[in-house]
Amino acid sequence: MSQLLQIHPVNPERRLIAQAAQVLRAGGLIVYPTDSCYAIGFHIGDAAPIKEIRRIRQTDKAHNFTLVCRDLADISTYAKVDNWHYRMLKAHTPGPDTFILQATRSMPRRLQHDKRKTIGIRVPDHPVPLALLEEMGEPFMSSSLIMPGDEFPMTDPDEMVERLKNDVALVLDSGNCGIEPTTVVDMTGDFPKLLRAGKGGTEDFV
Repeated sequence: MSQLLQIHPVNPERRLIAQAAQVLRAGGLIVYPTDSCYAIGFHIGDAAPIKEIRRIRQTDKAHNFTLVCRDLADISTYAKVDNWHYRMLKAHTPGPDTFILQATRSMPRRLQHDKRKTIGIRVPDHPVPLALLEEMGEPFMSSSLIMPGDEFPMTDPDEMVERLKNDVALVLDSGNCGIEPTTVVDMTGDFPKLLRAGKGGTEDFV
């Protein structure tokens, strides 16, 4: 049964953040708020959660997982960042944007796009995941909480516990954080290419 924890959206309680980090380190799945919508998080070093999330969301190997990072230094460890990438990332992070970049050798292959060897990267602008990243001392993996057959991400933590009670260990409830997923931008070519218009801005992407 999933555990529901109410956490402050602006000043998240350290003991609750530490509890969520412990779940991640132990290989469990958590639901957590972001600056766009709720998402499912898991530890970067574990393989088992990948199959679980694909089963929960009914996605295939073409689905890009997102690496949630604290800052640009984290990003450059796991993704290949050229000068123009850096300028674009600096202008749009933190915020509700996900950038598709070529993965480096530090990124486990099981977490990369099966054919393109890319990874989605984002730096959220929300106190809860930022506190969790600080507690973890490393990035963690994420996938938007959009269930099969649903048009929008889930927003009600009580419903999350009910629908995911056998699938996730922990739900961090910080209230409604929206239903609009991130803007997704492909940065693997010579210019940024808008793949999905979301909560982030689109004026700088073609």
